[in-house]
Amino acid sequence: MARRLECLDGLRGLLALYVLVSHMAAFTVLPRWSTLPFAHGEAAVDLFFVLSGMVIVRSLDSFAYDRRRFLLARAFRIMPVFLVVFVAAIAVQPLPTALPWMPWVAPADPGRTVWSTGWPTQWPAEIGLHLVMLHGVLPHAVLPNVWISFLGSAWSLSTEWQFYAIVAVLAPILQGTGDPARALIGLSRLFLAVSTLALAWAWAAPEVWQFSKAFLPNKAQYFALGVASAGWGLDASPRAAARFGLALGVVIVLSVAQGGPGKLAAPLIWTACLAAQRATPGGAGWRALAPLAAVLRAKPLLTAGAASYCIYLANEPVQKVLGLLIARSAQGDGAWFTLLWVPGAILAPLAVAWVLHTRIEQPALRAGSQHLARPTLAIA
Repeated sequence: MARRLECLDGLRGLLALYVLVSHMAAFTVLPRWSTLPFAHGEAAVDLFFVLSGMVIVRSLDSFAYDRRRFLLARAFRIMPVFLVVFVAAIAVQPLPTALPWMPWVAPADPGRTVWSTGWPTQWPAEIGLHLVMLHGVLPHAVLPNVWISFLGSAWSLSTEWQFYAIVAVLAPILQGTGDPARALIGLSRLFLAVSTLALAWAWAAPEVWQFSKAFLPNKAQYFALGVASAGWGLDASPRAAARFGLALGVVIVLSVAQGGPGKLAAPLIWTACLAAQRATPGGAGWRALAPLAAVLRAKPLLTAGAASYCIYLANEPVQKVLGLLIARSAQGDGAWFTLLWVPGAILAPLAVAWVLHTRIEQPALRAGSQHLARPTLAIA
């Protein structure tokens, strides 16, 4: 399970860049046809969850199902960059929003929901919940906006940590089966069942007792698809392929039931990228998949993939400050704002993300590898 998945590394980079551009596009006066393709940022995050489903079970296996080392490795991977960006997000939270200087952003436009603004009244509890990654587990009746306060993009980190915790708890069971591929299929089915229960709750429960999308059960089908993909990677038999196909079908049904046809994007794009990763030159379907495989293995996307976590996490606070500065100087001139905003909102977050990647993320990963070193272990 240790082989590097270059196509999926490239997909990670592509998704991070897509989220960055989608946040940028929400504030421009560009024609709708040019920004509409970037209006599916949540689908990109759903694909990140599928990737995590595959990567995390591979990581658990590489740590010989030692849950303590597995969770420590996740902490070294996630927390250093998060803490730096979270402190920065808290520092910029009191700043006024740029929206009063942006009359072209209508009340119903997506740009109204991108930036976290205003100091929360329950800020001690919200900061504390973020620091332990539990800001996604509470229903709206308890703290309705905690999942997106201070750092909106961090909602998915809580979802990820809920997944890590469940996988760690189940580690002895997964190890004890003696059949890794079968264990992963069982784990995938468990998350599909959890997703089904979450859908039933969404239909039946009062609005006040609903959970945000940061609550793992509301995204469990995407993790299930990633886990099923890892199981198929261990067993290349036609029966394993059929099991993956069944999981994919259930994910499609659950996703559409949850959010409509637009939710088809994540499972279908994932299947195409996974096929490109599995394809071999001269093999079945290679001619059709080779262009996609070449794009996903392109060096720029692989470089973005290496820094994808930093790109994803840093873009909101950087763009928030930059947007305020440009909007106040533009004084309601949407064309002038867009001219300055488009390059700045892309290049500034990328520059900050690269600094975070080289100065924080990579040293933390090296420290984690040294601290947890064993001959067969690695941080995925």
